[in-house]
Amino acid sequence: MNKYKTLAVNTAVFAIGNIGSKIVAFLLTRLYTANLEDAGAFNTKEILEMCANLLIPVVSFSITDAIIRYGLDKNYERQAVFSNAVMVLLAGAGGFVLLSPLLLLYRDIRAFVPLLVGYIIISCFRQLSTQFARARNFVKLYAADGILCTFSLFLFNVIFIKWMHLGVTGFLLSVMLSDLCSGISVWMLAGHGRYFSKEYVDKELLEVMVRFSLPLIPTAILWIITGFSDRIFIRHIMTPRDAGVYGAATKIPNLISMVSTIFYQAWNMSAITENNSKGRSKFYSRVYDAYMAMLCLAAGFIIALDIPLTRFLIASNKDPAYKMAYQYTPVLVIAVLMMCFNQFLSSIYTVSKQTQRSLWSSLVAAVLNLFLNAVLIVKYGVQGAIAATFISYFVCYLIRIVDTRKLIPFRVDHLRFFSNLTVLFVMCRFVQAKPPLFGLWLTLSLLLLILTNFKPLVQTAKKILHRG
Repeated sequence: MNKYKTLAVNTAVFAIGNIGSKIVAFLLTRLYTANLEDAGAFNTKEILEMCANLLIPVVSFSITDAIIRYGLDKNYERQAVFSNAVMVLLAGAGGFVLLSPLLLLYRDIRAFVPLLVGYIIISCFRQLSTQFARARNFVKLYAADGILCTFSLFLFNVIFIKWMHLGVTGFLLSVMLSDLCSGISVWMLAGHGRYFSKEYVDKELLEVMVRFSLPLIPTAILWIITGFSDRIFIRHIMTPRDAGVYGAATKIPNLISMVSTIFYQAWNMSAITENNSKGRSKFYSRVYDAYMAMLCLAAGFIIALDIPLTRFLIASNKDPAYKMAYQYTPVLVIAVLMMCFNQFLSSIYTVSKQTQRSLWSSLVAAVLNLFLNAVLIVKYGVQGAIAATFISYFVCYLIRIVDTRKLIPFRVDHLRFFSNLTVLFVMCRFVQAKPPLFGLWLTLSLLLLILTNFKPLVQTAKKILHRG
């Protein structure tokens, strides 16, 4: 099977396993907005998620990224890779429990600290279990777990939030139980137990893995700061209600992230296994061309469908303020698009074992985002936060598109990139201003996007079918 077909097959498997579950995850947005007390309660739930996402890479030392990088590499023993990762996670979890009382200093989450600690540790365990399944090429098991985990999350949310009315506490319990079921089931079905033993611990490899993972900790934190700091600024400069509406609006742009994540899971495996192959640069060029085309088309369709998607996914019966969410979505879609391009480029740092270079570009984005939030939200409100998010991701992209091509030279069609951005921004204006016949203008814009991006998709399809 050629490398293009392998990538396509793995992407299809991940898509089958993830699309249904991701859609269910987006439907949870409606459940939360319809059943949590108000937009302020939704914001509390978002803050807890942000805290968890900030602390998971710290507690785990981002060792799950090293599991993929070294577990797929045939030069390393998988028993040693996995045993090293387990020991690192156990040490991180133990230290986190001892230091967890410090979380009580954050007043907004004080009532939920014990559950938050459990949420974080269990999520780390699930990541360890599922990522090692990927490293062992159990792609179908990994995909099936994605379905089961999300449906169990949905079921637990219905039980704890809709039926038992436990609010934010119900959300935390739902995540903990679904992650625990997922982590244990994958561990048992994949037979991870036989890969773990203290005797398999390789101190030399452990040092290599930790050296690889450590720069990823601040990198992950910086990306989370870039993605979530706007809500904190909005909450304190404006109101928790505004922050809650903004948080709900971000769920629709994350549909782009869903498409990207499905592809990235397969791409990361291909990038590692094809790292030393001939024609690597041409492979990257063709795949990136198709990736750009796919995501820009997806972004165009989501922007065009912004208003009906907002009405469907965000319930406004609990708080009429949610009706404004559609105004925030379009430019956020483009911001998330830039984040996805940055994610693709991060795979080059992973393959090249240059994770420290990823750190610096992430640092620039985070610092710029914090500065712009402080300046623009005061003057422009929520739209200022959206502009700050896009600009910081865009600057990071400019840095990475130059830096990564020093590691792996590959061709990028800059003209098509900027043409796509221009069309997408014009579509944003149509949605927000609603000029006469704006539906017709949106349709014409979509046709232009299709014409612009048709060729790279066809070329990649021919490679998959051995016709080019």
